[in-house]
Amino acid sequence: MSRRLRVGAALSLSGKHGRFGKQAKLGLDVWRSFDESAELIVEDDRSDPEVLEQVLRSLAARCDLLLGPYSTGLMRRAGRVAAALDRLIWNHGGSGDDVEAAHPGHVVSVPTPTSRYAEPFVRHLAESGHRSRLWIAEGKGSFGRQVSGGAEACAREWGIPVSRIGSGDNLPASGEWNLLCAGSFDEDVEVIKRAAGSPRVVCAVAAGVREFGEAVDDPRGIYGVGQWFLGGGDAELGASEREFLDAYRGRARVLPDYPAVQAVAGAIIATHCAAEAGNVEREALWAVAGALETTTLFGAFAIDPHTGLQVGHRAALTRWEAHGPVAVG
Repeated sequence: MSRRLRVGAALSLSGKHGRFGKQAKLGLDVWRSFDESAELIVEDDRSDPEVLEQVLRSLAARCDLLLGPYSTGLMRRAGRVAAALDRLIWNHGGSGDDVEAAHPGHVVSVPTPTSRYAEPFVRHLAESGHRSRLWIAEGKGSFGRQVSGGAEACAREWGIPVSRIGSGDNLPASGEWNLLCAGSFDEDVEVIKRAAGSPRVVCAVAAGVREFGEAVDDPRGIYGVGQWFLGGGDAELGASEREFLDAYRGRARVLPDYPAVQAVAGAIIATHCAAEAGNVEREALWAVAGALETTTLFGAFAIDPHTGLQVGHRAALTRWEAHGPVAVG
């Protein structure tokens, strides 16, 4: 490109997704310090679908590239807006399978689809001999249903018996069993607190972020699944993981969680595709993205060129120890 790209991002800087949107913004601010070829404009969607639509339409009128919001629910609305405007939006924060594949030609997704979230945990159970019944506490909404459905299918493939319940339902009072919490951050924390000391092995989507350690009394031994954990490998595009982590920690005094890293990956891939295409037309960007197989600090990237669904990236499994979470496998 012969000029600086203007990248617009709608992020939750307030509201129920604020803790994650703020991380994503800080991550993008750090990315911007590494990439002088782009200008960054971030606006607060306030975790509200109606506000998000207004913000996206405003950004679309002013920006060359659009980055989506954090959360599957908000990204569902963002995909519809992008299709209506005939724009392409780079999805870094909505992992729902239906969201990733809903608008071919208009949404390119970076995260692992929700239905594959639990694969590394279920595989770990099977390979480590923990084949007792897996109870899946499903949160409200499509995110919980998709994580739970994928976990159940994977468990059955491994020969592990499964029971699915709502996150507010009663848990087993006795016997040997394992637990997977698949809901919002608050739903998972509540289930973990009620289950303390009972299941043999516990995993929660919420445990994939560092704030989990402050939300429960003792996180040690609890597994987490998330889109990224440090040590993910070399980056072919953009800043290395070490460069980014050092710069992020220099500003925040803590390491980032995956919401920040996946947002940066979205920006890196979007600007790379624009440079390769030589323009920011939707069709050209889509064609380059559909043929791209690469890695960033977030991990592997490759999409289904027909739907935009992410097929290259894999979720990360962690386990909480006394000093914090560590990678498993």
